[in-house]
Amino acid sequence: MTTHTDLTKAVDLSRKPKPLYARPTLLRHQSGLMNKMGTQPRITPTDAIDGVPVSELVAQYGSPLFVYSQRTIEHRYRELQSNLARRYPKVQPAWSYKTCYLDAVCRTYHKEGSWAECVSGMEVNKALRNGMPMNKVVFNGPAKDEPTLLAALKGGAVVNIDHFDELAAIEQLAKTHGLFPKVGIRLNMATGNTPRWDRFGFNLDNGQAWDAVRRLQAGGRLSLNGLHAHFGTFILDADNYTIGATKVTAFVNRLKRELGITLDYIDLGGGFASQNRLKTQYLPGDQVTPSLAQYAEAVTRGLSELDYAEHELPTLITETGRGLIDEAGTLVTTVLANKRLADGRRAVVVDAGVNLLYTAFWYNFEIETTAPVVGVPEPTVVFGPLCMNIDVVREHIMLPPLPVGTRLLIRPVGAYAVTQSMSFIHLQPAVAMIGPDGQHAEIRAAETLDDLVRNERVPEWIEAGPQPAAGRPATPGRPGTPVLPRLTPLSAADRAIRLN
Repeated sequence: MTTHTDLTKAVDLSRKPKPLYARPTLLRHQSGLMNKMGTQPRITPTDAIDGVPVSELVAQYGSPLFVYSQRTIEHRYRELQSNLARRYPKVQPAWSYKTCYLDAVCRTYHKEGSWAECVSGMEVNKALRNGMPMNKVVFNGPAKDEPTLLAALKGGAVVNIDHFDELAAIEQLAKTHGLFPKVGIRLNMATGNTPRWDRFGFNLDNGQAWDAVRRLQAGGRLSLNGLHAHFGTFILDADNYTIGATKVTAFVNRLKRELGITLDYIDLGGGFASQNRLKTQYLPGDQVTPSLAQYAEAVTRGLSELDYAEHELPTLITETGRGLIDEAGTLVTTVLANKRLADGRRAVVVDAGVNLLYTAFWYNFEIETTAPVVGVPEPTVVFGPLCMNIDVVREHIMLPPLPVGTRLLIRPVGAYAVTQSMSFIHLQPAVAMIGPDGQHAEIRAAETLDDLVRNERVPEWIEAGPQPAAGRPATPGRPGTPVLPRLTPLSAADRAIRLN
């Protein structure tokens, strides 16, 4: 039987405030111990790069630090060159400068016999500075500046026309300077499951490329001696190259058959994937990336129907960048701090962020320790040092506890990381190269504040300090605005005193 006291208690309980709603957090069951997916792979530290202790490199060049392996650069280049040469008699690689245009890297490729593939006036001038003659420069890109374009035409560079406006501009330059240059045109096309790069060049599938050739001929000033095609980037299906090369071959044969044009070269660009791992990729890169031999086989298979005598076959130019150098680059970084996030995950802060690894936005890099660490691996977020929420080097990786000061190796980072890095919040670090015999040297010095501000200028009206507005009379009885002394840069000694 319900009593009056029971009813009173029920009313009192109903008046109590409800607890605040807390959204549940779902955590993936994954730890270093046994679970239904098996045990975690054992983390084996890597304490040296090409036989040189990481501790020695950091002691000499600091952290963070980019390190390139000359041995890997040379090995990958020779592997691709030999695989192509076994399948096609005339091959000429051209190093893609935008992938990494550090002088030491470019000159290593040039010593191996590579030409320079450039997509801007800056890159062309860098190639010339590195000892490349103009007739060993491939000049691509949609925005060729006129002075460099003129020098390229006069010097016999391989110039590939990107659009009709550029075609007209080159014709005008040729008329103005009395030139009759040889040029190529860039093609784009569908090649299977790779997105069509129709931003660049003339479309082959809809007839635009044929129209470009006829327009070039009608001008009477330029002669076509080559074709360029770049099928995409990070292409994991080598068959795309067979499809693309087959289409280019059919076009080459049609040019010869219908217009009597025989070509000196066919440039099939780059786009070979490295063993990096895209964020959308389930399996590790070494399990899904075709070998250089597979890429070479796919490219040359598409050229097998060329209707040319053996002695007149066009030279095959390749512009491989990432597929050659990515595995040659490592970023050494140091743990600065540990945190525990609200959802329970561990986080570590390291001294290298997306200012140095812009490519972290689409790659899941491998991260290794350089010394044994104790503890059970658990889901970890790796943050960089920037005061920006987007500074995430790796969103999810199984790592053991990492004490402050632990050195980590992030790789592969040889492609685009250095050329796309920036001085944002922190200055850029040094870059070192390890030679084939274990010798090492700095190939780019760490940036200093003087480097950062060297090209800055402060207008006189700012240096002079605040001034009365023009035409405004001074107020009686009110003191005038003081003129600040001119600012002078601190000497190195003064800077050291103030910092200490």
